Amino acid sequence: MAAIVNPTSLFSLVFAILVLSCLCLVEAQKRGFSVELIHRDSLKSPLYNPLETTSDRVNKALRRSFSRVHHFKSTSVSTKETEADIIAYTGEYLMKISIGTPAFDIVAIADTGSDLIWTQCKPCNQCFKQDAPLFDPSRSSTYKTISCSASQCENLLGSSCSSNNSCQYSVYYGDKSFSKGDVAADTLTLASTTGRPVAVPKTVIGCGHNNDGTFDENTSGIVGLGGGEVSLISQLGTSIAGKFSYCLLPISKAGESSKMNFGSNAIVSGAGVVSTPLTKRAIDTFYFLTLEAVSVGSNRIKFAGSFGSNNGNIIIDSGTTLTFFPEDFYSELESAVSSQINATRVDGLEDLSLCYDAQSDFAIPDITVHFTDADVKLQPLNTFFLVSDSVTCFTFSPIQNFAIYGNLAQMNFLVGYDTVKQTVSFKPTDCSKN
Repeated sequence: MAAIVNPTSLFSLVFAILVLSCLCLVEAQKRGFSVELIHRDSLKSPLYNPLETTSDRVNKALRRSFSRVHHFKSTSVSTKETEADIIAYTGEYLMKISIGTPAFDIVAIADTGSDLIWTQCKPCNQCFKQDAPLFDPSRSSTYKTISCSASQCENLLGSSCSSNNSCQYSVYYGDKSFSKGDVAADTLTLASTTGRPVAVPKTVIGCGHNNDGTFDENTSGIVGLGGGEVSLISQLGTSIAGKFSYCLLPISKAGESSKMNFGSNAIVSGAGVVSTPLTKRAIDTFYFLTLEAVSVGSNRIKFAGSFGSNNGNIIIDSGTTLTFFPEDFYSELESAVSSQINATRVDGLEDLSLCYDAQSDFAIPDITVHFTDADVKLQPLNTFFLVSDSVTCFTFSPIQNFAIYGNLAQMNFLVGYDTVKQTVSFKPTDCSKN
């Protein structure tokens, strides 16, 4: 005899399973949570190419870094219209997220230099090649387009209104790549490292129906982690108390993944922690710090500033590999470093002028970055890295008129952002154990 199933009981059972398997934001607020942050060259990354050597990967990372940083124009921090003038998709780290109900998995670039969370969607009038299936909003029971009169639309830069009164977005990047589509709300699910996903209902996303450019076929979109209103950080809001942190593994740990922490998990405390204020500028997206000086041994070199100001004069960015300084300051810094190194200088890669023969041992001087109220002492892995089997180069480089604190300088530090207290904290950490 066939079993008779009570629909009400079945619904209750399914609901209970969903509740138990998914960590809701209320619980996440109490406990905090962490997600995997995958370097694009990690063995876990869909972008990993087993045929590439370490030198190949380093060279490509440098090219991406120069490509990205050349689109941080001085106007990008003085006028809101140019907020998106940055190669967001050249970021170095990926996140696995899901959108919709039922959850649809995507791999997106995690980017602290942009805000909007977007993915390619069906139907796609013009899409870049993507290996994974496209997200189909018609199959999500929680997907809803946002009207033009909604605050999420009115406050979104680059938004417009369609003939049916639905909000549209347009994001343009520095090399003429772009994404256009519907602004919508749907459930975003983050794959927590505890094994219990974190569901974030009514998250504002971009559903891209017209996208093109040099995006990679192994990724589906971007997770904006900037400071703007529609970024993941801002939308998580009070549920994470404005806190997130990450611990970036050194390049040598290619087979492992880093973590990004949220809420109470993101608190940076204990011995060795230093904190510096975040500085508000015209554009909310970027995270600005104030750099006062850089010391090489006992030689303290004062930083005159960039972006036309002494306050908020450097952007901290996880998507840029190198650290960039204005040309005059960099020249003085390079001179101070080279004067304290007893080794054979060799030709390195283009735009990396301070390189040495790596086949002979030499002492690297202590280098300390002096932010306001925070002295961050760098390790040799932060200041020099192998660009080939025989050449090691300085991880700092000159650029005109502005400054960016890149991810090589942040490796093996627990870096915590508190957007409520407006601080960034640094703690020396073995990130392979964090």
